[in-house]
Amino acid sequence: MKSTSELTDFYYKELYPSINELEETRKQIISQLKFYGGMGIVAFALAVLWMGKNFGLLHPLMIGIVIGFIAIASITYRFMTNGYAKDFKAKIITPLIHAIDPHLLYNPDFMISQHLFERSDLFKHSIDRYSGNDYVKGSIDGVPLEFSDVHAEYQTKNSKGNSEWHTLFRGLFLVAEFNKHFKAKTVILPDLAEKTFGNLIGGWLQSMNMSRGKVIQLDDPLFEKHFVVYGNDPIEARYILSHSMMKRIVDFQKKISHPLFISFVHNHIHVGIGTGKDLFEPAVFTSLLDYKQAMEYVNTLQNTIGLVEELKLNEKLWSKV
Repeated sequence: MKSTSELTDFYYKELYPSINELEETRKQIISQLKFYGGMGIVAFALAVLWMGKNFGLLHPLMIGIVIGFIAIASITYRFMTNGYAKDFKAKIITPLIHAIDPHLLYNPDFMISQHLFERSDLFKHSIDRYSGNDYVKGSIDGVPLEFSDVHAEYQTKNSKGNSEWHTLFRGLFLVAEFNKHFKAKTVILPDLAEKTFGNLIGGWLQSMNMSRGKVIQLDDPLFEKHFVVYGNDPIEARYILSHSMMKRIVDFQKKISHPLFISFVHNHIHVGIGTGKDLFEPAVFTSLLDYKQAMEYVNTLQNTIGLVEELKLNEKLWSKV
């Protein structure tokens, strides 16, 4: 697999004509957004003055105007950037993925299945709305894997009976085949309780998470500083989470700087990286020629696909029995 520097060179050298072309498109979109945005602001200001003079700013019609203005602005933005986003994924993201491995398949409109997401057992809440995009599937060093951006949400009712949507997880979700059949489930979650409340109270709160099974204590203080492990088979969990594996997970966590969720279920490792956004959407308000912007795309792909090497999933540590 190509290194980060090799992918960066590929981005700037091989893809430069397409990047330059898309950069001009981006600039045109910015000009159009400024023009239509200016017109919209003027129209909105006139509506506010008219409402304030005739009905008052708290009139329900005023609220409707505000909601309508926001909706129109959102639709206009999506309409103006839709073609640009498709071209970016076809001309930039697809070649980048193929540069990593030409056998990887990429579908910008598809996502990893909800069944696999739920099978991971990483997120206990029921899912009422599930979406995603930028699906990649293939094999790295002989390890089958697939990943995509995922947005999982659940719905509640407020005191007035109105629906409210809450994000359960938004980010990159990956599933790869592991080199062992698991008899039990092992779930690794960010240790937010201990970070917030300290060892004593945090440990007690962890143990009260009854839906997760037992807290499994490990003999790696650095790993337990970042994560809490749940499972119903401590022996198997410790077998999976060797000292070298725990070190690799901690190193990977430091590299990505986003909440990391991992589970070992049904002979597969499931990894959720809580980025809070779609990772492969093109920049609109930042130049595509900007180095930091380029490195975000390159590093995202390198870190995600490189997870196979990072966790040494291609090493036949155990036989599949």
